Amino acid sequence: MLANFLIGLREGLEAALIIGILVAYLAKTDRRKAVPQVMAGVALALVLSVALGLILNLTVENVEGGLNQIIGGTTSIIAVAFVTWMVFWMKSQSRGMGAELRGKVDATGTATFGLATIAFLAVIREGVETSIFLWSAARATAEGDNPVIGAALGIGLAAVLGYLSFRGALGINLAKFFRYTGVFLIIVSAGILAYAVSEFEEILTLPLQNHTYDLSAGLPNGSPLEAVLHGLISFNPAPSVLQTLVWFAYLIPVSVLYLRSAKAKSAAH
Repeated sequence: MLANFLIGLREGLEAALIIGILVAYLAKTDRRKAVPQVMAGVALALVLSVALGLILNLTVENVEGGLNQIIGGTTSIIAVAFVTWMVFWMKSQSRGMGAELRGKVDATGTATFGLATIAFLAVIREGVETSIFLWSAARATAEGDNPVIGAALGIGLAAVLGYLSFRGALGINLAKFFRYTGVFLIIVSAGILAYAVSEFEEILTLPLQNHTYDLSAGLPNGSPLEAVLHGLISFNPAPSVLQTLVWFAYLIPVSVLYLRSAKAKSAAH
């Protein structure tokens, strides 16, 4: 639940930042009457994002064994690809995001459909990513309703923080927030990718399926520490060698690239 809370908080703040930029610019340019159109686009994006998560869940629940694992494993890989791209994109584009959004608003003028479309396209990207990633994280951690509760709490807090920041009542160092949560999402993604391998291992004969190690005696299923580690980073006390190799093959190069580019960016400023 904690992992999904942090995912919801980060992705919610990204969406809140986008909405805040759009609304603030409309207010600054005396176009407050266009705010409802922006919010309509946001609402549609949220509805479709939630619908995607529900469709994924219903699809997997109603398919035969084997296909369930294929869908779960494939979707998890797609989710990791989405999140990895977004983590790097957000880090590189966050400084110029405001200018880009304001330019699109100026180009649209007061056209209702155009403003709603800008808001929709800006938020749907975050929504689809969040929906797929949360669904994959929920399967990887084998939680029931906790992922939904955790994500809802995170998104709710993000909405409050975004509003307070927009009103000038709260200062958030967004650069540091996204940098640290970016590292966290990379770790979570490594666990989800290893989980995807485990899904395919259930139906396919893959190499290196013997255990790398087995800590299940010291960390029995359902124990407090195992529950925290499993819920936070999809920790597996007895992974296969292939799962372990995939975990490291993703985590090490992606973390190095992310931290190196973040350090270079900080040095440049």
